[in-house]
Amino acid sequence: MLPKGSSAALLALHYPTSIFCPRNSPFLKLRPVFGPRASLSTGGGRTGALTPPPPPPPSSSSSDEVQKIDVNPPKGTRDFPPEDMRLRNWLFGHFRDVSRTFGFEEVDFPVLESEALFIRKAGEEIRDQLYCFEDRGNRRVALRPELTPSLARLVIQKGKSVSLPLKWFAVGQCWRYERMTRGRRREHYQWNMDIIGVPGVVAEAELISSIVTFFKKVGITSSDVGFKVSSRKVLQELLRSYSVPENSFGRVCVIIDKIEKIPVDVIKKDLMTAGMSDLAVEELLQVLAIKSLDKLEEVLGGKGDAITDLKQLFFLAEKFGYSDWIEFDASIVRGLAYYTGIVFEGFDREGKLRAICGGGRYDKLLSTFGGEDLPACGFGFGDAVIVELLKEKGRLPELNHQVVSMVCALDSDLQGAAAAVATKLREKGESVELILGVKPLKWVFKRAARINAERLILVGPDEWQKGTVSVKNLSSEEQYEVKLEELE
Repeated sequence: MLPKGSSAALLALHYPTSIFCPRNSPFLKLRPVFGPRASLSTGGGRTGALTPPPPPPPSSSSSDEVQKIDVNPPKGTRDFPPEDMRLRNWLFGHFRDVSRTFGFEEVDFPVLESEALFIRKAGEEIRDQLYCFEDRGNRRVALRPELTPSLARLVIQKGKSVSLPLKWFAVGQCWRYERMTRGRRREHYQWNMDIIGVPGVVAEAELISSIVTFFKKVGITSSDVGFKVSSRKVLQELLRSYSVPENSFGRVCVIIDKIEKIPVDVIKKDLMTAGMSDLAVEELLQVLAIKSLDKLEEVLGGKGDAITDLKQLFFLAEKFGYSDWIEFDASIVRGLAYYTGIVFEGFDREGKLRAICGGGRYDKLLSTFGGEDLPACGFGFGDAVIVELLKEKGRLPELNHQVVSMVCALDSDLQGAAAAVATKLREKGESVELILGVKPLKWVFKRAARINAERLILVGPDEWQKGTVSVKNLSSEEQYEVKLEELE
């Protein structure tokens, strides 16, 4: 028989039979509320420059006339309430776990960088997507649209103080002012892994292996996702045979990167504008349609670095155990000008989403910033498309808020005692929610269910006088008293 008025008796009377679980949702959908793009013109008065803030609105004595702010985030950005933050942390946790499994070290860079870091070649789409402005020191700066140039800057800064090879990874926020589609936002987070100082294709093979490992960890298979692989050297060899100027190479790559996004007539026109003849354009498009490495070898004559590199990559893919994940596609060139060799893109096999990730070799990037070139390769993997893919496949995890213990005082005079109990458990590393104030037990049980607490600890007058607390296991409904010094 339980003593009337004890916390144990109250537990028996009020323990609810139903459990309340929080709603689990993917990253929030966005609503457009953002302003115009910053201008990239070289003249004065750029729209991205810092200007004095507008004067405050005239004060009003009537509360009805207070101006309400738009509670939505700027267009293309998002808030992360707790349920979405749990998903983000879960995703980033897998990024970091896989990177460390492969022996990589984490780095990070400023979100705000010099604009010059990202202005490399005319025609690159990224130039027109920069969030850039002039700061109060009259310096041209930009929110980083990607992480690789920042990595290159840091490598140059470190110089010979670091030993090669470098295996670094980062998970960072990036910004691009671009048209929004499913899985494409103006603000996103990106997982990068880069290898500096390894000239062989084994570096690219290692990077693809790390992405495959990540996919497996989150429940994605080779029937869901694949990698299209090619080499920039294929295009270089073709353009040389057509006598296309070397300085047109980057521009041609940007054009070809859009081959599945815009009509072929537009592609042809743009290629001719880049210095290619009608015949060269037609033959180039025929080669870019090749999906077989054997067929490519026939066209190129079986010689050259492009074929050698690609054969080596497919050989290594077999050794790494992901041959069923990769396929050759000559049209893959990637849109950024700095790639020099193997390039690859992750794609969903149903074709519903844009590229999931992409990367390749960029051996000549450091010299564009005045540094000494080093062999390098890496990839970027955004957070938005993978969430869409997991949602599409029904593989988003259920990630509910959870604590081990919830501590509640049954009397306002015992709030300090409850705080002492919570502190004792927290010092042991336990996750504890302390009820701040005295609440009805019905409310306490609903709260415990909502946060998935494993147990409820009640600090009641009778028990506290005896130096004990009442504990209820919320899954087994086992209920007992325990001395404070024995509470684990």
